[in-house]
Amino acid sequence: MSERPTSGRVLIYSHDTFGLGHLRRCRAIAHALVERYSNLSVLILSGSPIVGSFDFRTRVDFVRIPGVIKLRNGEYTALNLHLDVDEILSMRASLIRHTAEIYQPDLFIVDKEPLGLRGEVRETLELLKGRGVPLVLGLRDVMDEPALLAPEWERKKVLPALETLYDEIWAYGLPQICDPLEGIEVPQSVRDKMVYTGYLHRTVPPAVPHGPGLPDEPYILVTPGGGGDGEALIDWVLRAYESDPGIPYRAVLVFGPFMQPDLQAEFLARAEALPNVEATAFEARIERLMQGAVGVVAMGGYNTFCEILSFDKKALIVPREVPRREQTIRAARAQELGLVSVLMDDGVRDAAAMAAALRRLPWQAPPSSVVVPGLLGGLESVNRLSARYLPEPSSGPSASERQLAAGDAA
Repeated sequence: MSERPTSGRVLIYSHDTFGLGHLRRCRAIAHALVERYSNLSVLILSGSPIVGSFDFRTRVDFVRIPGVIKLRNGEYTALNLHLDVDEILSMRASLIRHTAEIYQPDLFIVDKEPLGLRGEVRETLELLKGRGVPLVLGLRDVMDEPALLAPEWERKKVLPALETLYDEIWAYGLPQICDPLEGIEVPQSVRDKMVYTGYLHRTVPPAVPHGPGLPDEPYILVTPGGGGDGEALIDWVLRAYESDPGIPYRAVLVFGPFMQPDLQAEFLARAEALPNVEATAFEARIERLMQGAVGVVAMGGYNTFCEILSFDKKALIVPREVPRREQTIRAARAQELGLVSVLMDDGVRDAAAMAAALRRLPWQAPPSSVVVPGLLGGLESVNRLSARYLPEPSSGPSASERQLAAGDAA
């Protein structure tokens, strides 16, 4: 085996079957790590079809594994390739395993899915566990309603993996807001592995020369995240502006890259007919738009919630309730604390109700009016927790190298 430098290496797995949440969370963590540690490289394994649309800092890169999507009936299918889903999953598992073998990470972080999509990460976890590499499961603050999550994890045989494979579980939130394992019976040994980091603080990326500027007038940003299930929110806001032209602030709509093209075209035509509404399909640097907004209307996914807190934005959350109640649970807890306001989608989506909420939004209290110690300490915590597993610039072999050397000697 060739000698490798003593710089640290972190491998992050993000399955990315739908939306932007997993990729954006993993990217934020990777950027924070390389910013803190000058001798560190981070490699992200991602199934996102638009991972290449994002900028990555020096010493952060990605391996794009073949994409899959989840159908409405719960089954998976290949995103682009004309291959059976079992063939795709076998290919993904092989790519993940071989990448880990060659990359030799000092730390492996798995995002949300303990065993990966359909168990595709199990072999890699077992391989790295055998080499002495620390294994960490990263969970967002809310997974799902316990009545739905418990049988899902039982079916996937998750708890044995949490007991025997993982060294730590990092919950990217605070227990006084949300507990990702609430209502699930887990052994105390698993609970003992949990560390609450706080939410992941976001910053504004540098402006790109000749890139789009911010609107000249004060505006409300409307974002359904990835947009794959955001048509109801966009339609509701558009109907509010169509029925009430006197809403005092402009609306800037960002549809999201996964919204269906025909819906995007329809919404864009409606926005162009309104003098105080503008729209775009996708903005890779949406943090800049959020920082400049007087308020935010969103579905309330994890990353958007982190940005609302980071930029101290008055926010109206319109959470989805299916297929997961994650957004609804998070929004309800945040509203109880006074961090955001919530408008539930009743299926009727009365335009006057949305217009009234938009008029109230600029006058509500910002998140900073509520003091929650450690609220945005997530990235600092991740840096501190990771440091225990990363080699110093002048240190000796990594854990995996020591294990391999012991095997060769035997």
